Amino acid sequence: MTNALRIALAAAVGFAVGAVTPWAQPVRTLPMNTLAERYAKLVLALGQHDADYVDAFYGPPEWKAEAERQKAPLGLIATDADRLIAQIPELRAADRRDELVVLRREYLRRQLEALGARVRMLEGATLTFDEESQALYDAVAPVHPESYFAAALEEIDQALPGQGALVDRYEAFRQQFIIPADRLARVFDRAIAECRSRTLPHVQLPANERFTVEYVRNKPWSGYNWYQGNYRSLIQVNTDLPVYIDRAVDLACHEGYPGHHVYNALLEKHLVRDRGWVEFSIYPLFSPQSLIAEGTANFGIEVAFPGDERTTFERDVLFPAAGLDAAQAAAYARIRALTDRLAYARNEAARKYLNRQFDRAQAVAWLARYAMMPAAMAQQQTRFFDTYRSYVINYNLGKDLVRKFVESRGGVATEPARRWDEFVRLLASPRLPSGLRPPVAPRG
Repeated sequence: MTNALRIALAAAVGFAVGAVTPWAQPVRTLPMNTLAERYAKLVLALGQHDADYVDAFYGPPEWKAEAERQKAPLGLIATDADRLIAQIPELRAADRRDELVVLRREYLRRQLEALGARVRMLEGATLTFDEESQALYDAVAPVHPESYFAAALEEIDQALPGQGALVDRYEAFRQQFIIPADRLARVFDRAIAECRSRTLPHVQLPANERFTVEYVRNKPWSGYNWYQGNYRSLIQVNTDLPVYIDRAVDLACHEGYPGHHVYNALLEKHLVRDRGWVEFSIYPLFSPQSLIAEGTANFGIEVAFPGDERTTFERDVLFPAAGLDAAQAAAYARIRALTDRLAYARNEAARKYLNRQFDRAQAVAWLARYAMMPAAMAQQQTRFFDTYRSYVINYNLGKDLVRKFVESRGGVATEPARRWDEFVRLLASPRLPSGLRPPVAPRG
């Protein structure tokens, strides 16, 4: 359906999500808070067509009930998004003195554009992997050839003992580091407590913030944070596959402190409650916000555990809690650091799979070879691709962009206090992925 046809249809039936004036009237700018409310209602409306779209919502319950009752057609949702973009007002001179006010306008514009792109996908539009990631997440991941991963694999091959296929030796090595099921909760509790204790001196969180942990099965992801508002989260850990000792810190930081839980709590405190910006009471998963959320959650692990501090904590606390041999902690950390260089292999598998250059078996084989995933994990990863598609770029590219942004503002590893300050400032802001890239210096 063309945009002109959508507008004509909207005028004919007299319906637009959150609209109070008919389409026949000229487009006029609206106050930002009015636009923000209509944007939130549009996200809820799209959530009626896409069960994964609304990741979190803690705004007025009647807005959700209204969306469920109306069940707005996709075409009209897209038309309303286009109209809202046109109604964003120009910045006034006074606005430019507040960086967050400046960022807010572009954030709302780009989130609405991503919403329109998601509607087009649901209507059947076919986008390449890179087109989709740009449309939804405001970023395109670099392409890495097989030689890039082969070089990292060669180093891992030399570091791992034994004979035979590298993926088999890697899996045999990792078998020593599986957390026993009866110790899983104990290990995660220790990891969460440590991540929180490292975060609180640097982040002022509301006194009533907290989260609970559940252990679940049959999910396409390894962990998930369901933010519920009022500074509370439900964190779920998937136990379908073995849980290795490094996942304790990974998930405790990524889903909790200083990751998703802290990110959402700061947005609620500083933007929703303090400023009244209701657009941040809703989180559309397939949007630029996700690259910021996932990138900060992954980089936050390094912020909370600089240098060798993670290995020391795992050796002294988590390995004993899990009943594992603490003497092997350094060796495991070294292999983990080497395998981190394979992170972009997931992107290449997803790119080829979603562009139909690979079928599922080929994607599984690629992941086994270049990401060193065992078959069951690689199969789970392709199910993730089926559901979340180009979302995979948010983890690795997001982490790299966040790191470069923080470091460009002085938050380098040798300045840990500055690193925390810049990291927290980013968490509590409406900055877009494209805003993480430093400006290109003019030639001359």
